[in-house]
Amino acid sequence: MAESLLPSEQNVRSTKPEISLEAYDEVIRTLPKEKGWWSDLREYKGFWLTSPLAINALMFIEKHVKFEPEDIILASYPKCGTTWLKSLLFSTINRHRFGSSGTNNPLLTSNPHQLFISLELIMKQDHETTPSPRLFSTHMAYSLLPDSMTSSGCKFVYICRDPKDAFVSKWHFAQKIRPKEMSPLSFEEAFEMFCNGVSHYGPFWEHVLEYWKVSLEEPNKVLFLKYEDLKREPVVQVKRLAEFLGKPFAVEEQSVVEEIVKLCSLKNLSNLEVNKSNNFIHSVAKFSDFFRKGEVGDWINHLTPEMAKKLDSITNEKLHGSGLTLAATSP
Repeated sequence: MAESLLPSEQNVRSTKPEISLEAYDEVIRTLPKEKGWWSDLREYKGFWLTSPLAINALMFIEKHVKFEPEDIILASYPKCGTTWLKSLLFSTINRHRFGSSGTNNPLLTSNPHQLFISLELIMKQDHETTPSPRLFSTHMAYSLLPDSMTSSGCKFVYICRDPKDAFVSKWHFAQKIRPKEMSPLSFEEAFEMFCNGVSHYGPFWEHVLEYWKVSLEEPNKVLFLKYEDLKREPVVQVKRLAEFLGKPFAVEEQSVVEEIVKLCSLKNLSNLEVNKSNNFIHSVAKFSDFFRKGEVGDWINHLTPEMAKKLDSITNEKLHGSGLTLAATSP
């Protein structure tokens, strides 16, 4: 496996510019603050971000990162299928290099998150020597991204999910990575925070709508995917992904699509030794923390009927008139 494909946190070039974060910190201290699900949050331009990590990263990107038309950005609100989509995108774009299911595929020995350059951690990663097409990922809302990025000609792939399932998945994830020194966060408290938009990278609905609107205005720039569609018809959606990325599958590659879907299935990924390990990624979560059920409609096992009704009501109100619909009924 090519070492250069892994944008390791330790792989930092000595030629990187020295960055002073003092000015950034002055800005951050003036922002509204709330306790987060696993770290403190600051409200920045209408969205709640991890402080100071994500906000520092945005300021760094605007000043020091040059994006190219060949770059690909995978964007998502947390816990909407990011890990799965990363594996599918990586395998699709690199299928001629590694094969669709052979022993050379880096997914067999690396967690999907290791194969992308995280915009939130870009100050620690060597994005300059990663071969093209560079694969970036982010949970940032579209409006937060600098013009130098959104006008670079690069493509965005966005995935969203029924907010009821997104909330439940996010709460379980928070329980895994929440520092022991932080006071417990009850399910009910987290629910109210989510409904009020106070969650990492939230509000959920504004986040989704921003990418949805750009996908309508510039369909060649943003591909908008739904987790439920990917679960229901993975082969169709992977073909759609490949077409959007300018790497369509040939007629004779039907078996290749199916092999990619099989390799990247959540069941297969979660059973790989690398993803069952206790190794940490981004110094916060273990590889195994990114895999739970991955089911559509699991919210019914956690939310009361009143909770589900409240979230559906918020969703319908927020998305009204947008043309976007998200699951709002029982599975």
